Amino acid sequence: MRTLKDINFKNQRAIVRVDFNVPLNEDLQVTDTTRIKAAKPTIDYILSKGGSCVLLSHLGRPNGFEQRLSFQNIIDKISEILEHNVLFCKNCIGSEAESKAASLLPGEVLLMENLRFNQEETKGDLLFSKGLSKLGTIFVNDAFGTAHRAHASTTIIANFFQNNKCFGSLLEKEVMAIEKVTNDGISPILAILGGAKVSTKITIIESLIEKVNHLIIGGGMVYTFTKALGGKVGNSICEPDYCNYALDLFDKAKKKNVSLHFPVDVVAGNTFSNNAKQKIFDVMKIQPGWEAMDAGPESIKRFHEVIIKCKTILWNGPLGVFEFPNFSAGTIAVGKSIAEATINGSFSLVGGGDSVAAVKKFKMDNDMSYISTGGGAMLESLEGKTLPGIVSLNQ
Repeated sequence: MRTLKDINFKNQRAIVRVDFNVPLNEDLQVTDTTRIKAAKPTIDYILSKGGSCVLLSHLGRPNGFEQRLSFQNIIDKISEILEHNVLFCKNCIGSEAESKAASLLPGEVLLMENLRFNQEETKGDLLFSKGLSKLGTIFVNDAFGTAHRAHASTTIIANFFQNNKCFGSLLEKEVMAIEKVTNDGISPILAILGGAKVSTKITIIESLIEKVNHLIIGGGMVYTFTKALGGKVGNSICEPDYCNYALDLFDKAKKKNVSLHFPVDVVAGNTFSNNAKQKIFDVMKIQPGWEAMDAGPESIKRFHEVIIKCKTILWNGPLGVFEFPNFSAGTIAVGKSIAEATINGSFSLVGGGDSVAAVKKFKMDNDMSYISTGGGAMLESLEGKTLPGIVSLNQ
């Protein structure tokens, strides 16, 4: 792995692929600056070594040019967070873009316009990639969130830089954190998987069952397993077509000596709303007209006992409908248990959009060892897939 420390940036222009795909409100204000802050260490390092930075990123999923998704709207906010006067170019490639990039002095930062205003970006177009490569002398990929996409700015551009390409600080941390769970984890290793559907987590489960000692399954996935075992799920979310898979998982876990942990009780509501009437059920005996929306108190106790004894912990997906305050206790409790284990020396990695959103909502983000910035990229890594953006840096 070639990192920032392996490159001489003095008097060089570094093309840095960052991930500034940030959420905006109706007034085009950035509502979560995490991704911009995450890029700062790489940019600061390059500038401190006498280089300049040309920043490339996408924002949203525009269909051609869309004014509300222009980086010009948030350039001041980006400058504020990065603590640099960030210059702006309304093009990504072409003579104007090349001229502005070439005029950069050491210590200066230039942000190009939204890459996805050009359809060639997502198509991985070779000529577009070549145009981007002309903006600098070194390529640095620091966008883990798009590393699973073979796009022009994340993968193809790297072909135009032989030894002058490397991992950015954030990308390096992301890869190392996942490696620490999947390949270098200290036992006992625990994965906590939540979310609504078994069908969306099959490949992750298949991959993790080869690597972990314990697997906690929560969220809506639970009720497919409940039904497979002959239990009653009431109105809870369930995928009957995956009941046979659920039964097979029990066999695979037994063969691999992996301990599976499910809720033994659940908190259900008589409607899908925060103000629903609540009732606690045995997970195998949920009555008609009731929908399970959170782990119950006994389940929380048992999960804590598992979490606290594990040395490596991966958390992907909430244990219930945490968006409803009245059904968030299970997710909060698991977060607190992981935080306690982390304080006691365990390594904890949180990844996947909903679990990251949960730890931020409940202000537990500083209590975890590492929080991944890449949803889809992290999931594909956990599935054992090769990420094009990472492969291109190692070629």
